[in-house]
Amino acid sequence: MVSRQPHQSVLTVACEQTEVLLFDPISSRHIKTLTEAHEDCVNNIRFLDNRLFATCSDDTTIALWDLRKLNSKVCSLHGHASWVKNIEYDTNTRLLVTSGFDGNVITWDTNRFTEDGCPHKKFFHTRYLMRMRLTPDCSKMLISTSSGYLLILHDLDLTQSLEVGSYRMLRARRTPLSSDGGTSASRSACTPRQGNDSSKLHPHREGQGLSPRNSLEVLTPEIPGERDRGNCITSLQLHPKGWATLIRCSSNMDDQEWTCVYEFQEGAPTRPPVSPRCSLRLTHYIEEANVGRGYIKELCFSPDGRLICSPYGYGVRLLAFDERCGELVDCLPIQTSCLREIRSIYSHSDVVLTTKFSPTHCQLASGCLSGRVALYQPKF
Repeated sequence: MVSRQPHQSVLTVACEQTEVLLFDPISSRHIKTLTEAHEDCVNNIRFLDNRLFATCSDDTTIALWDLRKLNSKVCSLHGHASWVKNIEYDTNTRLLVTSGFDGNVITWDTNRFTEDGCPHKKFFHTRYLMRMRLTPDCSKMLISTSSGYLLILHDLDLTQSLEVGSYRMLRARRTPLSSDGGTSASRSACTPRQGNDSSKLHPHREGQGLSPRNSLEVLTPEIPGERDRGNCITSLQLHPKGWATLIRCSSNMDDQEWTCVYEFQEGAPTRPPVSPRCSLRLTHYIEEANVGRGYIKELCFSPDGRLICSPYGYGVRLLAFDERCGELVDCLPIQTSCLREIRSIYSHSDVVLTTKFSPTHCQLASGCLSGRVALYQPKF
């Protein structure tokens, strides 16, 4: 996993072993190696501000680090019972949000951290959790699962914990294929089922009645070519302007991989009417190389949202919504369309697993299974 500091003075790399690498992204100079950052594989890195960053690991912990003093951790956070895979941060509440293969999403109050950790509580739980993301404005939380579901918590309030013991995951209604073979993602009802099924799709506040915040929507995104075989959503990213979600998924047979872009129907920019109305609509897709089976490949948007960088075998592909690298809002098709390949770059000797654009410079980083990091400066 590759991560960037907001003001671009440090590039950090999470390694399969216990290490974290730090580079100067401009000169490509190796600055420092944190040789025992964790006791198991390091999975993700997230900057909280210009100096403080968090790492998470298969050792079930999260660690806070200060760039000014890297000889030791600021503190270790304990609360997960399995591998921790994702870190998000809400700048409004200063809550760190993590998710792991124990199915838990946990919030950590970084306003009150000490050497012994910081206060935390379980915010949400679901089975088969793979990845968790917050939209840029922190109004929604998206969760992908290995069973092919995509969960969306709307009107997000991270200060409340959700009682989810009575929830049941419902498979969403599917819309028919469009005339060109594309599909739409259809939403399941966000109200309790009728009859004897008392399961609810609206969470409750602790000790209170039904809450208008944190309403839960469960979807089964359609994947081209996978309508009858099921799929696992392995990688999940958000458009930098909050217009869409980007996923990487593989078939249950693990013989196909797809990159798909889904437009958020609610709050999205002006576009032609779409019927039937749904919360997500598949707008663009492309089939991937399916090299390095069993490993998760992390893709990313460019800072302006015009480009997608996708791991592709021993290299990366730059993908766009049209041949001019236009904005998504200007390239929304009436029917599902194929992503355009702008450039392919093969510079690794092993399978590429992660990619990341610089937030401030025209620069791209990729990391492969053998641990090598490559830096690029795209030119068009």
